[in-house]
Amino acid sequence: MVPPRRRGALLPTLVVVAFLVVLLVIATRLWVDLLWFQSVGFSQVFTTTLGMRALLFVVGALLAGGSVALSLSLGYRTRPIYAPVSPEQASLDRYREQVEPLRRLATIVIPIAIGLIAGATTSQAWRVVLLWANRTPFGVRDRQFNLDAGFFVFTLPLLRFVLGLLVACVVLSAIAAFITHYLYGGLRLQGGGDRTTNAARIHLSVLIGLFLVLRGASYWLDRYSLTTASHTLADDFTGMTYTDVNAVLPAKLFLAIAAVVVGVLFVVSIWTRSWRFPAIGVSLLLICAIAVGGLYPAAVQRFQVRPSEGTRESPYIQRNIEATRAAYGLQAVDVADYNAQTTATSGQLRNDAETVPGIRLLDPSLVSDAFRQLEQVRQYYAFPDSLDVDRYRIGGKSRDTVIAVRELQLGGIAAGQRNWVNDHTYYTHGYGLVAAYGTQRTTDGKPVFYEGQIPPTGELGKYEPRIYFGEQSPSYSIVGAPTGTTPFEFDYPDASQNGNTTTTYNGKGGVALSSFARRAAYALTFQEQNILLSNRINDSSRILYDRNPRDRVEKAAPWLTLDGDPYPAVVDGRVKWILDGYTTTDAYPNAQKTTLDRATQDSITARQGAVTALPAERINYIRNSVKATVDAFDGSVTLYAWDASDPILKTWMKAFPGSVKPLSQVSSDLMSHLRYPEDLFKVQRTLFARYHVTNPGTFYGGSDFWRVPDDPTKAAGVDQPPYYLTLQMPGTDAASFSLTSTFIPSGTGTRNVLTAFAAVDADPGTTAGVKRPGYGQLRVLQLPKDTVVSGPGQVQNNFNANPTVSQNLNLLRSAGGNSRVESGNLLTLPVGGGLLYVQPVYVRGAGATSYPLLQKVLVSFGDKIGFADTLDEALNQVFGGNSGATAPDGNVAGGGKKPTGPAQSSSQQLKAALADAQQAIKDGQAALAKQDFAAYGVAQKALQDALARAVAADAKAPAVPATGTPTAAPTATAIPTPSATGTPLSQPTPVPTATP
Repeated sequence: MVPPRRRGALLPTLVVVAFLVVLLVIATRLWVDLLWFQSVGFSQVFTTTLGMRALLFVVGALLAGGSVALSLSLGYRTRPIYAPVSPEQASLDRYREQVEPLRRLATIVIPIAIGLIAGATTSQAWRVVLLWANRTPFGVRDRQFNLDAGFFVFTLPLLRFVLGLLVACVVLSAIAAFITHYLYGGLRLQGGGDRTTNAARIHLSVLIGLFLVLRGASYWLDRYSLTTASHTLADDFTGMTYTDVNAVLPAKLFLAIAAVVVGVLFVVSIWTRSWRFPAIGVSLLLICAIAVGGLYPAAVQRFQVRPSEGTRESPYIQRNIEATRAAYGLQAVDVADYNAQTTATSGQLRNDAETVPGIRLLDPSLVSDAFRQLEQVRQYYAFPDSLDVDRYRIGGKSRDTVIAVRELQLGGIAAGQRNWVNDHTYYTHGYGLVAAYGTQRTTDGKPVFYEGQIPPTGELGKYEPRIYFGEQSPSYSIVGAPTGTTPFEFDYPDASQNGNTTTTYNGKGGVALSSFARRAAYALTFQEQNILLSNRINDSSRILYDRNPRDRVEKAAPWLTLDGDPYPAVVDGRVKWILDGYTTTDAYPNAQKTTLDRATQDSITARQGAVTALPAERINYIRNSVKATVDAFDGSVTLYAWDASDPILKTWMKAFPGSVKPLSQVSSDLMSHLRYPEDLFKVQRTLFARYHVTNPGTFYGGSDFWRVPDDPTKAAGVDQPPYYLTLQMPGTDAASFSLTSTFIPSGTGTRNVLTAFAAVDADPGTTAGVKRPGYGQLRVLQLPKDTVVSGPGQVQNNFNANPTVSQNLNLLRSAGGNSRVESGNLLTLPVGGGLLYVQPVYVRGAGATSYPLLQKVLVSFGDKIGFADTLDEALNQVFGGNSGATAPDGNVAGGGKKPTGPAQSSSQQLKAALADAQQAIKDGQAALAKQDFAAYGVAQKALQDALARAVAADAKAPAVPATGTPTAAPTATAIPTPSATGTPLSQPTPVPTATP
């Protein structure tokens, strides 16, 4: 007799091992996360969210898995002892025979699988539950239901979540019951007589009754959800309409009652032993759902509303306007009529002495390459593609500043030097911060840096320059060593024999690798065995990861929506990244919904890698409730309550007590660098383009809607970004750091004329813990409809079409070979009683190492255009030779020359032209000595221009007397001409000698 074959142990062993491996990975990940949260002081966020997610997972798994298991068990235990004899049952016998050996396993595995899926899905609702558990009233009541807005924001989402979970459990249980009863004969679809057993009928009746009761509850909650329903009214409309209030609302109430009644009929059928009346009830419910829920509202809309829609919808449009302006912080916008002047006269800017010096000429989205070439120092350092704008007090005055951090970029290291030791233990941090005056430039168009170099020198004083946490930092670095150990981390390059200085990290950032268990956990997390094996790692080592400032705040405060552009600032002797955090919801009653990514998209966000785009999230309420900082040296995260009145912030502060510090703890130095957030302003300007209209009738017509103009310097269809600059708005007492934008009429094919100018006061002051009065005040200058002021697109067209401008731009393009002219940001300023446009013009030389140099400035006021080397000169051209104000670049050497006028004789003109030619030759020689081919190209252009003026002046000069001696012109030396690649040609090209 052959002994029975023993079942192999390999498969169970593999299953157990796989389970243990998965369990180890999950446990390691949780431990690593806990260590990270402890390192930044937000462990409560981790434990609270983990605990809530675990609780919801268990509840969801037990409800879904348990209900399915119970339904399967009841269906099997109440099966008929003898299955009915019928062809249908005969065909099912084969399936029963195949299922029976696996039945017990299936009744365990199926509920567990469903439970795991349901638990994972349910755990994602931790925000909904925490918000409800810690809810705070808004103090604003909905006008239809007279309920606090907090009900719609906090309670209604929870009720929807619970209802959805219960419906899923009932539906899954009904499916399990139907299949079980059908498979084992308790339910027949064919044949005569009773088609269900008593047990099957009771089981299914209860489940169907429960489903219909829950459906009735859903109809009831649908009534409240109408406050955030979307409609096509006025193109795009959120909230209740006439049809909703007078047709849909009563229909939902009727259907809720009807569904509950039909559900009760199914329960009653347990005793009547017939589904006849419940079946009739279901049929009538379906008919009512179509007739009452669909046809009746459609008829009301078609025959009552549409013939006089504007009048019918007027009260509901008014609700939408009021709710939207409240939800987006637009209630206190100061709108003033501005009768813009279009005629330029001499001295017209005399009353704008505070605004003109604040006109920012450096375009932060263009000068990044200049920062790289002039301040990068080494190829392993980098600057972002779009720089940031801030302000610092230099020489006792607030100066608008273009600023950037010199970050480490591993991609700049030679391929032969890339290895694990170098990438993660040697090159660990960036170094220093670079700042340039936003309103100044050098004679050759470079930024004027007041902070830079390595080690840092300049006006910002002493600060910690090492950047361990930044937007381009490596994924992780391992730093630190015992006291007395020879430093092995690269610090910065110098002129020493080794060519660099080394350091040892002594901060408290990151997680200490103080044990083998921690090293093993991180080796598993980063899948890198060297973390265990390398002798660079010791008990004093610390691992730095999640180093992007935005990622760190997002992880520490997962309830915040973060602004897309963190910016650096020197605060109290440390470089800090400053971020704006928003609390949002899509459930504020009757407020207009918008999509964050669309509302904040502009020509800057459209550039790959410039700034982080906001998520495609639908919202209808937003507050800048939190200011956050991340220390660039130790990575510490600090949150400050910026809008303590926000109910959503109050709710999250209850959920995570102590995680957000009060405004009173904001230092004076930090306060001076905070600003009004750009993304919030973009959302507000998008909404205000429509919601500046407060009359329901006018709003319905849409004839007075505005839109943000396209950026005229970029491809069509991309919004112009808002701009930070210091200006004094009409009607205010002093200039203030502001964020500005413009509006043009809405619609396609409309003229590109200006309808309004908007600026928000972006300066919170310098007092510790107190916001300056006036901060956040949004002011809008609305132009009369009968006044025509060109919009940004039309002004750019005027610049491009002007013969003088076009000719000079062509000369700039031809200077030095394949130069490229780049238009900077087109700024709009309300000065001189009108609107002034200012645009810097950059010239970029050929070659991979070229960078833009600010060479010209374009100015427009009314129909006048100025085009000169400096803003001061361009303003004087527009305003009759004297603008009345001094521009910030008026003292640029060689750039502030007044145009040659009739008062100069031809001999004086000739003398000036020859002097300029000699200076251009010297500039060219100096540029070549520095290998600065872009500057050399500019010098060549200046030389050509000077020679042309000299020839013209010579032609007008009187004949030299016979006894006189002609003035000798300077002789130009041979200067090599740069090639298209930025490398000097091997043979110098002599420049002709100027002969008068």
